[in-house]
Amino acid sequence: MFSYAAVPPPSRLYWWCQLLGWSLYFLISVAAFAFMGVRSREMLTINLVIAATMLAITHWLRYHIRANRWEQLPPLPLLGRLLVTHAVLAVISQVIIWAIIILVIQPTGNGKPQGWPQFIGYAINVNILLWLWAGFYLGWHYLTSYKQAEVDKWKLSAAVQEAEMRTLKAQINPHFMFNGLNNIRALVMEDPARARDMITHLSDLLRYSIQLNSAERVPLSRELEIVGHYLELEAMQLEERLTYSLDVDPAALPVLIPPMTLQLLVENAIKHGIAPRPEGGSIQLTAQLDAATAQLHIAVRNTGRYQPKPNHEGVGLRNARERLALLFGSAATLHLGNDEATTETVVAQLRVPVHVTTAVLTA
Repeated sequence: MFSYAAVPPPSRLYWWCQLLGWSLYFLISVAAFAFMGVRSREMLTINLVIAATMLAITHWLRYHIRANRWEQLPPLPLLGRLLVTHAVLAVISQVIIWAIIILVIQPTGNGKPQGWPQFIGYAINVNILLWLWAGFYLGWHYLTSYKQAEVDKWKLSAAVQEAEMRTLKAQINPHFMFNGLNNIRALVMEDPARARDMITHLSDLLRYSIQLNSAERVPLSRELEIVGHYLELEAMQLEERLTYSLDVDPAALPVLIPPMTLQLLVENAIKHGIAPRPEGGSIQLTAQLDAATAQLHIAVRNTGRYQPKPNHEGVGLRNARERLALLFGSAATLHLGNDEATTETVVAQLRVPVHVTTAVLTA
């Protein structure tokens, strides 16, 4: 069961539609009774009570639908739940309305309740009104959600394309490329086998970076391959100043994450934590699957201190958070800070909901 407190507040358009719709219902009811020759202050008050009660009940129904996420249900389960809920609300509405009429208004003319047949007839009418209201509300919600999904799709496409350009310009920057090529050139004569391995690492890393917008998500296993290539290239340059370890739960390997996200965290760890220190440092990457929350937990720890400038976040981190928000909404988080349990250690923590693929994607 979901909390009513988590339901987003209704929009101004919702309130306008509610007030306008039930005001029109009130006016039509008054006009209908007037046409039948029933004109009295009591009848006017009774119709006002009916309209106000229906406004309150449908507003509660809106919260009930959103709190239990009925708008995400398939048609048949949704119709079944609405059938029961409408029947119960129709009876409750008549109990409230009749109680107000009998105890507060106390009519003496045609407005006086006439017994169970009238009670059942009015309950059926309210049931029909609730079905009409639910049809309009859910239809409006589905239309709004569809439009928002299209907007998010275009925003995500733009973000992925922008990420590709940023990756080519920043993540695989010319300085890194030149250092890598120079180190490989130095190895060609003294260690040809290792030079060939380094060329393979570099070519796979570049191919993955260039083709990253071919998929919105890739398996963690594929992202770890690229991280491995990147670490091998950096270890060739930093030599004994860089040590690293990978501790990954095998069950987490098929989980899908945005491409280059993990590589970005490792690159930041080396660029801002390891490389500036004369003695170097270490990187520990862990990835665990939390079955209880259906989330993938990734942590990248590195030697160093996190001292961000006020109101200044790196372009790569900001872009990564935007892509996570577009893909997973609030279900994914990315946090970077100093490790409270260990001194001189920075930790980047990534959490994403589990989306698993049975086929290995290639970039």
